[in-house]
Amino acid sequence: MSKDLIPVSIAYAVTIFGAALTLYVCQSGFLLNALWADLVGTVIIFAFGRYYKNSSFYDAYWSVIPPLLAVYWLVFHVSPDVDATRQAMVLILVWLWGIRLTANWATYWEGLTHEDWRYAPIREKAGKHKAIADFLAIHLFPTLIVFFACLPIFAAVSVGDNALNWLDWIAFIVVSGAILIETIADLQLHAFLPIRKEGEIMQTGLWKYSRHPNYFGEMSFWIGLMLFGLAAHPEGWWWIMPGGVAMTAMFFFVSIPLIDDRSKENRPGYDEHMKKVSAIIPWFPAE
Repeated sequence: MSKDLIPVSIAYAVTIFGAALTLYVCQSGFLLNALWADLVGTVIIFAFGRYYKNSSFYDAYWSVIPPLLAVYWLVFHVSPDVDATRQAMVLILVWLWGIRLTANWATYWEGLTHEDWRYAPIREKAGKHKAIADFLAIHLFPTLIVFFACLPIFAAVSVGDNALNWLDWIAFIVVSGAILIETIADLQLHAFLPIRKEGEIMQTGLWKYSRHPNYFGEMSFWIGLMLFGLAAHPEGWWWIMPGGVAMTAMFFFVSIPLIDDRSKENRPGYDEHMKKVSAIIPWFPAE
């Protein structure tokens, strides 16, 4: 598998170069420049995925781009009144999240022969338009969701002139806790997978209290960023909040139902498990 990371690494190097070149050429303002660069990067990684016949080239894009956006906005567009402590908190937390999530993906990715199970059905349903579906549904849609969910970072590190306040500390606790929960949930899951029996349902650790504690952590991360944005620039709520709300809705109404439906097909007793264990928010299982 390690040798398969070479073409992926090359793909991301080319993607980051293409995005950086776009930032250099574009003169549309810091938000639009970042969006154009993000879209160019998406097109490049899509092209690599099509060449290698594996759309999971895009999987790491989710965690690679937000830390780079944070650095771009911090370095190239900073109001003199932005609180430096808030900037440091947000930048460190976003980079911790990005490094952890990317490392988790790279460590457990099975190589070029493996592709996320959700992708093939999307292409198959599109028939002769599968390339279009691949780009729009698997690449462009999540890119836009993540970009708009990153706007609170822009508010916190670049434009928000509010002094550090109580909402920042709530945001710090939420985001830090989210990263910790994701880390623990992933470690517990990867310890369980090699020893599980066929059809066995994980019901230990955090997974005893939530069917998807890793997704709970991920959703909490984006909600926490939204709180940072509101703490920094509350009057911008109308553009700070939609991305985090859309991200939460995507997990709640799309990702989690897909996984639950697949589990019901492959794991006997999963229907009963769903009745007893909370879908997202960790809570004591029903008897």
